[in-house]
Amino acid sequence: MDKKREEIIKLLDKKYTAIGQDLDTHLKGLLYSKPIRYWDLIQTDALLNLQVQRTEFPDEMVFIMYHQINELLFKMILWEIRQISYNENLTAEFFAERLGRISRYFDMLSNTFNVMQEGMEVDQYLKFRDTLTPASGFQSAQYRMIEITLTNLINLIDNRFRGTIDRNTPFENAFEHMYWQAAGKDYKTGEKSYLLKEFEAKYKDDLIKLMQEYNEINLYDKYKSLPKKVREDIDLKNAMRHLDYTINISWVMHHYNAAKKYLLTKGEDTEATGGSDWQKYMLPKYQKRIFFPSLWTDEEKENWGITNLKSYKILQE
Repeated sequence: MDKKREEIIKLLDKKYTAIGQDLDTHLKGLLYSKPIRYWDLIQTDALLNLQVQRTEFPDEMVFIMYHQINELLFKMILWEIRQISYNENLTAEFFAERLGRISRYFDMLSNTFNVMQEGMEVDQYLKFRDTLTPASGFQSAQYRMIEITLTNLINLIDNRFRGTIDRNTPFENAFEHMYWQAAGKDYKTGEKSYLLKEFEAKYKDDLIKLMQEYNEINLYDKYKSLPKKVREDIDLKNAMRHLDYTINISWVMHHYNAAKKYLLTKGEDTEATGGSDWQKYMLPKYQKRIFFPSLWTDEEKENWGITNLKSYKILQE
């Protein structure tokens, strides 16, 4: 036996001994197990059988698959956020590198909205969308999780109520005033839509638990906990700003423009499938969602979502 193989055997023996397992038994198991194959690792058959149409319109398949891809990317984003939040020895390099990954995932989401905007016939969409009611992209729990794990809850509170809520507000109360509640609640009567009631029945408890878990380890808090020298790292600050802009303006506006094409194509102010006032709910200038407010100037925050890409500048040394 050559030295390299002998070293591998020693390491394997150490690994299995540490968990009370017999290495020989596991080695014998290799005699009978099949080598891993691509379709087994990726679970291709299962993945490709998850697309179930409700109509016979071909473009409904585009709609379903595109949203499933979004959910997979959301999962990847949450995976990266968790690595930052639970890292007890953060460095600027690690932080910026993981932020870069998250930004690239959101860049993909933004840049691929043409699949929706240009990839479906308007007439087909306006017909099969009726079968989607009252389901809505609003009900993506993973997207809500991303927001909760990225920033302090106060930055997710409906802009109309931020002045009356602070960090000591009970999580239940904060939940009731999250900005996205505006998509499913009549604030004059307090009545919640069926869309919102169903979403809360499935996810409210989990989301409140996540609020508690990330109350002091969300990405913004992790950034603020870094030594000042690390916080001032120009690459890290630019990575934070890029992520904030990408999610809260670029991604949102791509989403908005795709919705506008289909919902306003007939010159009418068509409701979203969930019944929300989708324009005021989505447009950044109304809610001014900013995950990392300390990294933006007062002028940038004042013009958030109003001016175009020129308002976003790369910081220089």
